[in-house]
Amino acid sequence: MLNQVVSRDEWLKARLGLLQEEKELTRRSDELAQWRQKMPWVRIDKEYRFETDKGTVSLVDLFKGRSQLLVYHFMFGPDYSAGCPSCSSIADGFNGIAVHLQNHDVMFSAVSRAPLAKLKAYQERMGWTFPWASSYGGDFNADFNVWFSEEQQRGGGIDYNYRREAAWQPREDEGSVAVPSRKTPDGAASGAAMSGTDTATYARERPGLSAFAIEDGVVYHTYSAYSRGLDGLWGMYQWLDRTPRGRNETGMWWRRHDEYKLG
Repeated sequence: MLNQVVSRDEWLKARLGLLQEEKELTRRSDELAQWRQKMPWVRIDKEYRFETDKGTVSLVDLFKGRSQLLVYHFMFGPDYSAGCPSCSSIADGFNGIAVHLQNHDVMFSAVSRAPLAKLKAYQERMGWTFPWASSYGGDFNADFNVWFSEEQQRGGGIDYNYRREAAWQPREDEGSVAVPSRKTPDGAASGAAMSGTDTATYARERPGLSAFAIEDGVVYHTYSAYSRGLDGLWGMYQWLDRTPRGRNETGMWWRRHDEYKLG
């Protein structure tokens, strides 16, 4: 269905009105960025360990000499056969930005709970080169609220995106592996099926972004965002938001980039 069709002069008038709102949003976004930078820091004293291409490393090592570190919490649990399709779509933009961040005193790394061998195999399949560390067997994901136990999930003990979730209520038609066509509000069933696991196991992993700083050898946690707070990292949505039909979605329409069948 067509929008209203007008003359070029009328279109320009409408565009200038929208431009004022866009400028206000930009100014507000700048203010929020400054607010993030003024957030208090939390000292990290726990000795986290990660498996990487360079062997077992510490959180300090992930900085690789930079004073700042950005971590993308990529949903890829030990029981997954492939990475979360949503995280995979977001990660398609990481290769291009990682080198620019490194040149600007900011190290970037994805972190997932799956063993390193699984991550490397999937990374090769996707053609990615950005740093990716395994936190398998450690507390890192739990401590930064991107992994939860089955006990937390079924007992209403999940605090994600700074709010408490209700207890998990499995449906009677829930099988051991989710069915892609089954509709759920958050797309968990579809994501689980595409990741080769059941819905409950899939949903215990969560996406997120955490920022860290290092001063005099001490690491500090400075910021974390989850859920819709990650929208700005998802490149395709920034483009879709500027198309005439916008996001135009009713469900989980995206796939891993090697799964599309495009004419």
